[in-house]
Amino acid sequence: MFRKIPTEAWPGIVLLLSAVVAMVLANSVWAPLQSDFLQSVGTVSFRSLIISMTLAEWVKNLLMAVFFFYVGLELKRELMEGALSSVSTAMLPLIAALGGVICPALIYLALNHSNGFQHGWAIPTATDIAFALGVVALLGSRVPPAMKIFLLAIAVVDDLIAILVIAFFYTDTLHPGWLAGVAVFYVPMLILGRYRRNWHGLYMLLAMPMWVCMQMSGVNPTIAGVLAALAIPMRNAEGRSLLIDLEHSMRPYVHYGVMPAFALASAGAAVGTGFAAAVTHPVSIGIGLGLLLGKPIGITLGTLLGSLLLKAKRPGSLPSIIGMGFVAGIGFTMSLFIGKLAFHGGGVELAVKMGVYGGSLLSALIGLGILAFVHREPVRDADEADIFTGGGDSSHFR
Repeated sequence: MFRKIPTEAWPGIVLLLSAVVAMVLANSVWAPLQSDFLQSVGTVSFRSLIISMTLAEWVKNLLMAVFFFYVGLELKRELMEGALSSVSTAMLPLIAALGGVICPALIYLALNHSNGFQHGWAIPTATDIAFALGVVALLGSRVPPAMKIFLLAIAVVDDLIAILVIAFFYTDTLHPGWLAGVAVFYVPMLILGRYRRNWHGLYMLLAMPMWVCMQMSGVNPTIAGVLAALAIPMRNAEGRSLLIDLEHSMRPYVHYGVMPAFALASAGAAVGTGFAAAVTHPVSIGIGLGLLLGKPIGITLGTLLGSLLLKAKRPGSLPSIIGMGFVAGIGFTMSLFIGKLAFHGGGVELAVKMGVYGGSLLSALIGLGILAFVHREPVRDADEADIFTGGGDSSHFR
């Protein structure tokens, strides 16, 4: 039975199982033990420098920096040699992704603009790449390559927007001295990348203190992971792709280690007497509707508008684009992560999780149903990938 499950679907399945385990533990007799474990404090000190955080915070700030390093590698690859490497191929998914960010944010703000929870507007704008690609992978060769790559391009742009949102909207008080420290360690990384040096150990030695400086600066430390990734050279002097090699080597650790760990640490929520209030809370409804309706509406309208303005051929039929829009509404880990940044334990944690779970689950089911109905037969024409990408990278689906 397990052999019939596509390889690309396993990261999403493992992530879902991790979330289920977290929810079961949070509502079992082991809940106090789980809470004590996640709230246990770990401290790292060097002379007068002390970083003290709970285990849950270490996962959010350090492990997710590793995740964003991987996202940064993916982003740079797409910008340099993939589906976003030229203006002509990048504009359509860019416009579609912008629609998929603006529409969910507007739906959320329409329900939360005056109740003190408007700070969570970015939660329903995110897409969980692992889950989204896993859902599409369940259909195997029935979905045209052009549509798969279009979804990947939208998800990558979504990640870029999420990175910018985190940097500019969810940053605490800035400490310029520590930001200068970030520059001290980052500039040598850029120089190494400029001369295409294959010194991964040195990159790591520079990235670690850069993360510390970012952590102390007030800027979310996950941004350090993105910056480090952007410094990695695409290819060395011999033409070998250092970045792609690193991305491929990290993929199993991120998909089966980092992301499940974040889900185990963050996805659990005690569902008790406050369940009904959480589900009907404006935050929960705003997030759920933003993911479930905002994403497909925004992406579909963005794609139609972009194809009209650019006079570009759409990557698929209108029903197929709508189906992909629903799949992009699977926010899960990224939405949970932004939710933690937006509401630092502000009493709406359960509402955030219920909105993310409900919106993501319904988006996945509806998107999968639409795509399965529209694409009933395997794609026979391999050249169909060229409709959108001109033969861009589709390694995620191999």
